[in-house]
Amino acid sequence: MSLKALSPAFLLCASLLTPAFAAPAAPLHLFSAPALSPDGQHLATLDTTEQPDSDATPVPFLVLRSLPGGKTMTILLPCKDCIPSSPSWSPDGTHLAFIVRQKNTQNRQIMRITSTGAKLETLLKFTGSLQDLRYGPDGALAVLAIADARRDPGALQAGAAETGEIDAKEDEQRIATVEKNALHWQSPDGLYVYEYDWQKGSVPAFIGTAATGNGDAHWWQAHLSRFAGGQETILYTHALSQQIGLPLVAPDGKSVSFVAGLMSDFGFFGGDALQLDLTRPGATPVTLTKNSKSTVTGLSWCQGRLIAASIASPKTMMEALDDKTPLMVSSDDLLSNGGGEPRLVCAGDQSVVIRQNFTKAPEIWAGRIGDWQQVTHLNEGLSVPAKAESVSWTSDGFAVQGWHLAPLSRPAPMTRNGKVPLITEIHGGPSSAVMPRFLRSNGDAAVLLRAGYDLFMPNPRGSYGQGEAFTMANRRDFGYGDLRDVQRGIDVLEKTAPIDENRLGITGYSYGGYMTMWIVTQTNRFKAAAAGGGIANWQSYYGQNGIDAWMPPFFGATVYDDPAIYAHSSPITFIKQVKTPTFIYVGANDVECPPAQSLEFYHALRALGIPTSLVIYPGEGHGMRGRDHAIDAQKRMLAWFDRYLHAPGAQPAGAN
Repeated sequence: MSLKALSPAFLLCASLLTPAFAAPAAPLHLFSAPALSPDGQHLATLDTTEQPDSDATPVPFLVLRSLPGGKTMTILLPCKDCIPSSPSWSPDGTHLAFIVRQKNTQNRQIMRITSTGAKLETLLKFTGSLQDLRYGPDGALAVLAIADARRDPGALQAGAAETGEIDAKEDEQRIATVEKNALHWQSPDGLYVYEYDWQKGSVPAFIGTAATGNGDAHWWQAHLSRFAGGQETILYTHALSQQIGLPLVAPDGKSVSFVAGLMSDFGFFGGDALQLDLTRPGATPVTLTKNSKSTVTGLSWCQGRLIAASIASPKTMMEALDDKTPLMVSSDDLLSNGGGEPRLVCAGDQSVVIRQNFTKAPEIWAGRIGDWQQVTHLNEGLSVPAKAESVSWTSDGFAVQGWHLAPLSRPAPMTRNGKVPLITEIHGGPSSAVMPRFLRSNGDAAVLLRAGYDLFMPNPRGSYGQGEAFTMANRRDFGYGDLRDVQRGIDVLEKTAPIDENRLGITGYSYGGYMTMWIVTQTNRFKAAAAGGGIANWQSYYGQNGIDAWMPPFFGATVYDDPAIYAHSSPITFIKQVKTPTFIYVGANDVECPPAQSLEFYHALRALGIPTSLVIYPGEGHGMRGRDHAIDAQKRMLAWFDRYLHAPGAQPAGAN
């Protein structure tokens, strides 16, 4: 249940804006999936350009850059609607392979080009899903493949229609090598492989995570395995309250490192770094970051050392996990591979990060760890007219952190008696964190700031950034301790910022949508709420969602074994306490947070006479990916807050 890169956007109504709040005229250049050649001289990235005044959804394009100078070359693909992904360099650095998907089809290709950008050739044509393309030590290619996939893999995607005999056929994702325009399966039938890495040796072998059955639902039960000759050997099975991700085999093939912790979504990995000796059958993993006060979100071998990229709230931290001379670098900026969590991309002694913060647009930096030099200058002069500061407070003995964002100027009517309205936005997860990622002009946060609202983005217990004990602190306690953390954070903020206690709003998506629904049943402090993809009733939700395996790690049992703990944290249990006007929206094909949950909450509020509105967007999964739907949802959300927080042109509270 996660809120990640959800809303593309809309241009706020000009009548509500002063010139200082106009969306930036310059395009925003974004970078993702950086792949560094083994000699550190070439960098491949997937770039997108967002035009603030365009309604078109940007399509990524493949770019090669020489280092350190940054000279660029855009690779021309064979079709206008081709979407590249997963660039990977050959061990000798002479070729770059990548996947190409033809938009709105199951047609896939694996293509290869030389490091000079010449001789584009097709290695494979395939019908189905392909992802995570990787060269092995001997120059062979491997990929994760689903033949004739029913839909794109991942629980965040829009779910396929549930008709016919349910679960009669499940997509199976397998490791395959690419040879002579064909796939050769390397993992057995009947398993869904989520991630993998090559293991150096005389025969093709891989270390990865896998589970049986439904791939979306069963990741929380995935184990660590070795795959060779089409057979699986299980290496490590984790505890109930722990998931595993990011398997990384050492260059010599003798050990594998991975991240283990309480995680709420595949892809948003965080926890401790563990290492398993592959030379000793039956060995137990060793925890490399035991009792750490940070959360590891990435692992890489760089300069001959294992490097952990971590959230150390509020900073990004890079640290070597060995007993050699200490190597640790921290930054107030987010240093990542283009995503929302810290990651480091390495080859030999060179590394690459994409550097950004709330108000500074992303750029590529490269060099030795901590000695990065700026490579791109494509977003120079692009900034957000806002200020952002980290806020810290204590709650029940925990040190808690969050972010306060404020516009540099705002429409005059937003300030009353020297005070301004505040909207609290709670992140998804709950195992996640708000990091200082650039505020794209089409995102919810930028839209609310341009309208004149201050924002509070807390990282309450259950979040990443303060170690595994903090992440586990809301286990079997959803909505209680984390709400106390949020409330106390607002109390602290009101002592240092001109916040109007009488004009507080609350919003969030996924777990943030659940928390929004929960909060309005627990307090009347907030005068307006907007819940996206929320959960009203954990008991009914258990049987409605497509990923129920995520719940026992957080609740300690299934709903059938301990229904009381699920009711304990359900908004519907306390529904008659709601007084707050609440806008609700969700995707019609949301697998993670099905629309039935939003309907249940909406039905109750209507029956109780609480001002409410519900919109279900057709074809959408977990988040608004369709631009027209994102525009509509943002307009409705902003109008709702304007109406009940007395913004310019607002109707009086309580109006229907």
